[in-house]
Amino acid sequence: MNDIAIAPQKLTSKDFMTDQEVRWCPGCGDYSILAQVQKVFPTLGIPRENFVIISGIGCSSRFPYYMNTFGMHSIHGRATAIAS
Repeated sequence: MNDIAIAPQKLTSKDFMTDQEVRWCPGCGDYSILAQVQKVFPTLGIPRENFVIISGIGCSSRFPYYMNTFGMHSIHGRATAIAS
C-alpha cells in the first residue's frame, strides 16, 4: 500500500465567495467586514469545510449567503447559543 501524503489545498479569498449578489445599503460597513473575513479565513490554515457562519436577524445576518462555508440563520439573539 502506498502512503502518499496529499498536500492541503491552498485556499484564497475567492474560495470563500459565493455567486450571490451582495445586497447591503451603499456605504454599509458590512461590505468591509465581509471582505476582511474572506481575506483572513484562507490564512488560518483551516479546511473550508471546518468553517460555519451562524447569524441572527438583520442585514448582517445575510453573511451565511455571502460566505462559501457551512452556515445558517438562527432566531433573534440566539446565534451564539445555537453555534455552541
